[in-house]
Amino acid sequence: MYNSRISGLGFYVPENVVTNNDLSKLMDTNDEWIQERTGIKERRHVVKGTDTTTSMGVKAAQKAIERAGIDKNDIDFIVFATLSPDYYFPGPGVLVQRDLGLKTVGALDIRNQCSGFVYGISVADQYIKSGMYKNVLVIGSELHSHGLDMTTRGRGVSVIFGDGAGAAVLTREEDMSKGILSTHLHSEGEHAEELSLIAPGMGKRWVTDIIKDVDSGTEDTSYFPYMNGQFVFKNAVVRFSEVIMEGLQANNLSPQDIDMLIPHQANLRISQFIQKKFGLSNDQVFNNIMNYGNTTAASIPIALTEAWEQGKIKEGDLVVLAAFGSGFTWGSVIIRW
Repeated sequence: MYNSRISGLGFYVPENVVTNNDLSKLMDTNDEWIQERTGIKERRHVVKGTDTTTSMGVKAAQKAIERAGIDKNDIDFIVFATLSPDYYFPGPGVLVQRDLGLKTVGALDIRNQCSGFVYGISVADQYIKSGMYKNVLVIGSELHSHGLDMTTRGRGVSVIFGDGAGAAVLTREEDMSKGILSTHLHSEGEHAEELSLIAPGMGKRWVTDIIKDVDSGTEDTSYFPYMNGQFVFKNAVVRFSEVIMEGLQANNLSPQDIDMLIPHQANLRISQFIQKKFGLSNDQVFNNIMNYGNTTAASIPIALTEAWEQGKIKEGDLVVLAAFGSGFTWGSVIIRW
């Protein structure tokens, strides 16, 4: 039996910065309204014809592999979390294997949206704990901007999301007191449609249905994301708290033991609520949603990488990752750095 530890981190965001004032030129919104409700000041959007979900993931992965101090061919398995794949199929995991020039390792795609990276870490951790693999590459990457309704009609969702990617290399660790101590995953599918993108999908509306309605002049918004914002917020603050405590209690720890909490960057108000509830200082919680918006599966690895780069995470620290999102799905990861 082994533990797994994060041996390398990397992230990538597009150069194109989109401010709240930029969005106000496309829809009826303003900087004050967006900051007050979300804490977001700006986000990154991919310029069409440049990056893709896969290419951003590859760039983040290259940094993570280099920082792990291993050769790319030491990677035994790939886990790729995203809601915005390049293609309907195949998933981006195999595209990363191809574009990194890796040997024919396995590649697994995870569709757990905002909780995707946490789920991915949990999957990779189990593979390493069992002894099956030694080095697993976990990527969270999202390209939201090309699929958002950039009009007043879609402003409740479109002002929130940004593009970017983050990656981590998980490596076998024989010291059982270090690395990932535990992971905790949950779902509540009865609320699946409260944060969703319905079409195209085989269940209700496929491409042929959309084309038919477009040709007939019928307005169809099923291929734009939908979010019941207040309902999602209320559920998020409850589940965040529960799953963080679950992870701490499983390891006989308390909130006072947390050195760094990296919450999914869904909304700064959610992070602030959790911080206050657990009595954590600003130095114990890392937020960067103001700079990047909500990058869904990429938000935790981007934030984790930035916190590490800034020296806010040190050897021996207790680091907690927590996420909640569409599905509903949520989870936490407890790490002794």
